[in-house]
Amino acid sequence: QVQLQESGPGLVKPSQTLSLTCTVSGGSITTYYYYYSWIRQPPGKGLEWMGAIRYSGSTHYSPSLESRTSISRDTSKNQFTLQLSSVTPEDTGVYYCARINILTMKDYWGQGTQVTVSS
Repeated sequence: QVQLQESGPGLVKPSQTLSLTCTVSGGSITTYYYYYSWIRQPPGKGLEWMGAIRYSGSTHYSPSLESRTSISRDTSKNQFTLQLSSVTPEDTGVYYCARINILTMKDYWGQGTQVTVSS
């Protein structure tokens, strides 16, 4: 059974870079046909897809966040990481990592981690 777990600081100051890590267990992040995504949910709003890294290592980003977002991976640790630069209080929310099989569309999500941007 695959499991995903987000980790990182719960409080970030404005203008700093938010960095979160998702640790995947129960399957290699290099296995074919899986995308690993970051999704967030601001308070009182819907889910927003931020970007993803494919099993091959290639990345895709939401156009609205592309200039501030970077997703990378460490295959030796079976982890992938989100970096969001120049954060503002509007970046506050719950951040989720997820795995999606692009053939079956079956997905698994982490439990989410709260990030607050505040001075």
